[in-house]
Amino acid sequence: MAEEKDVLILAIESSCDETAASVVRNGREVLSNVISSQIELHKLYGGVVPEIASRKHIEKINQVIEEALTEASVTLDDLDAIGVTYGPGLVGALLVGVAEAKAIAYAKNLPLIGVHHIEGHISANYIENKELEPPFICLVVSGGHTHLVCVKGYGEYEIIGRTRDDAAGEAFDKVARAIGLGYPGGPKIDRLSKEGNPDAIVFPKAHISDAPYDFSFSGVKSAVLNFINGCNMKGEVYNNADIAASFQKAVTEVLVENAMKAVKEYGLSKFAIAGGVASNSTLRQAMKKACQEQGVEFYHPSSIYCTDNAAMIGVAAYYEYVKGTRHGWDLNAVPNLKLGER
Repeated sequence: MAEEKDVLILAIESSCDETAASVVRNGREVLSNVISSQIELHKLYGGVVPEIASRKHIEKINQVIEEALTEASVTLDDLDAIGVTYGPGLVGALLVGVAEAKAIAYAKNLPLIGVHHIEGHISANYIENKELEPPFICLVVSGGHTHLVCVKGYGEYEIIGRTRDDAAGEAFDKVARAIGLGYPGGPKIDRLSKEGNPDAIVFPKAHISDAPYDFSFSGVKSAVLNFINGCNMKGEVYNNADIAASFQKAVTEVLVENAMKAVKEYGLSKFAIAGGVASNSTLRQAMKKACQEQGVEFYHPSSIYCTDNAAMIGVAAYYEYVKGTRHGWDLNAVPNLKLGER
C-alpha cells in the first residue's frame, strides 16, 4: 500500500490586530507559527482602531508569510492548500488576509479554504493534545466572543450558549480601563488580581432563566463602574487589586458553572477552553478543579495558541481540506460570520 503523502497547509490569520502565518503538517504538527502583533500601536488609543489595523496588515503580511515558509523550511511549491480566516472579525483586516490567500492560491493553482475564526480557536486544542478528538464541549472566550459549543465532529458544531451582550474579554478590557490599567485588559487584570482579595466585593453573576447556557457580562461590568463612581463620590478609597480579583471571580464562576452544566447535560467526558481569555490563569485553575471534581478530562492550548494565531487556522483548514471543502475566487470577508455557516 502506498504511503500517504503529508498534507502541508499555509494558513493566514488577520481578523483583528495580529498578522499571522503558519505552516501546518497533517493538521496536528505546527512547522512554523509567525505572529506580528499590533498591541503597542493600539495601546495609544486604548483599543483596536480598525483602519490602523488594516493598514498594518498590508505592511506586514508578505513579510510574515515569507518568515513562516522559511521557518518551516518549505516553499510555496511544497504546499497542498491555503487556509485563511474569512470571518468573523474586522472587515478591513479580514480582507487583507483573504486577498493575499486568493492571490497565492491563484498563482500556484492551490485549493483555497476559508476558515471560521472561532473554529480556528477550537482547533487550537488539537495542536498539543494529540489524543483529543470530538465529541467534546468547548468554551470559547475572547475579546469578541463567548461561546459554549458542543464539538460533535471535525467542523461540526452546535452552539449551546453565547453571550447576550459583552464578550468576556470585552468586559475585562472595559474594567481594566476603568481602574487605569490600559489595553489589553485581560492579562493586566490577571496579574493585578493576584495581589487582591477575590471576596472583597460581591459583584453580580448573571443567569438567564430561559437560556441556562447563555452569558451576560454587561451587568458585572456596570457594577464595577458603579462601585468606582460610588467610592469617588463619597470620597472613599478603593483597592484596584481587590476590584480586579472580585470582578475576575464573578466572571470566572459564571463561565465554570455554565460549562460544567453543559458537560453534565450532554454526558461528555472531555472539556476544552479556547480563545484569548483561555490563557487567564484564574480561569484555567478554576476549570481544571471543576473538571477534576466532575471526572472530566480538561484540555487547553498553550497561551501562544490562545491568542489569535495562524497555526489554529491551519489545523481547522486541514480538517476542512480532508472533508473536501473548497472555496472559489469569490470568497469574501464576512465580518459577522456565524459558526457552522459556510
